[in-house]
Amino acid sequence: MRRTAVLGSFFFAATLPLVAQAPKAESVTVIRAGSLIDGTSGAPRRDQAIVVRGGRIESVGAWSASSASAGATVIDLSGATVLPGMIDAHTHILLDPAGADYDEQLLKQSVAFRAARATALAGRFLEQGFTTIRDVETEGAGYADVGVKQAIERGYVAGPRMFVCTRAISSTGGYSLDGYAPDVDVPHGAQLIDGPIEARKAAREQLSNGADWIKVYMNHRSWVDAKGNLAAQPTLTLAELKAVVDEAHGWGRKVACHAYNGVGLHRALDGRCDSIEHGLDLDDDAVAQMVRQGTWLVPTMMPYFYEWAPEGTAAGAKDRKRAEVHGPSLRKALKAGVKIAFGTDAGSFPWSEPLAKEFAYMVKEGMAPMAAIQSATSRSAEMLGMTGTLGVVAAGADADVVAVTGDPLANVEALEKVSFVMKDGKVYRNVAPAR
Repeated sequence: MRRTAVLGSFFFAATLPLVAQAPKAESVTVIRAGSLIDGTSGAPRRDQAIVVRGGRIESVGAWSASSASAGATVIDLSGATVLPGMIDAHTHILLDPAGADYDEQLLKQSVAFRAARATALAGRFLEQGFTTIRDVETEGAGYADVGVKQAIERGYVAGPRMFVCTRAISSTGGYSLDGYAPDVDVPHGAQLIDGPIEARKAAREQLSNGADWIKVYMNHRSWVDAKGNLAAQPTLTLAELKAVVDEAHGWGRKVACHAYNGVGLHRALDGRCDSIEHGLDLDDDAVAQMVRQGTWLVPTMMPYFYEWAPEGTAAGAKDRKRAEVHGPSLRKALKAGVKIAFGTDAGSFPWSEPLAKEFAYMVKEGMAPMAAIQSATSRSAEMLGMTGTLGVVAAGADADVVAVTGDPLANVEALEKVSFVMKDGKVYRNVAPAR
């Protein structure tokens, strides 16, 4: 008994800094918002009262002296811009490039270590105002994302709400690790399949083990061809992809396709993928098909501008070409009316980088600041099938509310400095100044 008590006390003490300031059951909190961007409206509203009961938003309306009922906790954000909790729809919480390249993480770091690190990294999303993420595969860590999600849901660690893709699917020769001797059995970042039967079985395995989405690689290696164009290796055949999509849709789940351009991209669209991840080099036919089918684009600009291989090398040429075509591709999609969701590809660059840098890249390529914000709130919620519940400050929605001290419509870089974070009615951060 003594040993159990000591261990329990140590666990509580070790995790105490990560535990939120939890309100009592059905407690009432009233947030006074100086400026409210609610996730759907075209313009902000001034001096608003957001009434939160338990973990839900009960009402939103103009602030008055009677907005706060007796016994309610009042949080004064009258000097801040208040927004819905943001959604990062493309992350890799099981990766951390700081101090270890991709091969080392898969070959030398245990799944237990990577999962423990991921629970620590989960707090990085909350402190930056991202209360929900879609984690698009574990990169060789199996079903560890399901475990991290469960630890957050059960209150062992503080972190964002997670939609997980587990292992992802590609074909033989279609995903790293690469370049090892053929007689050496090495792990791979995704589950590799060949043929529609294996494809369907892999989808079933992942869905039965907790996948909320299925992630499929439709392109793998990319390079600059002899004509100076970006080329990308296609992976799954159309028949293989259709088996995955059919199975996932039968479960009521969706399929995200990593696709750059060319054959792989068009197979992804012909196979009815629900979202295209990256879409570096969308051609006119692909854009038109995305509009017709309602396919989402998650462009993830940040990683393609973060770090390039040396100029004059094949890798350097590839990096520069990918960045060169990415902006025009996004502008083409925007002009045509493709549905855009926000994603950073967190885990492909150091976690010290502000995730909200993605907004500046999107605005630079033609998105209005409000549209960029909505891509990370109500639009991403729509893609996730959570319209009205996530990504909005509105009656009936989950009480996910964040605030920044500047005006992100005048300067989207204000989103890089989040001063207040509430998730499910619990306050995780509050350094916002009152008026």
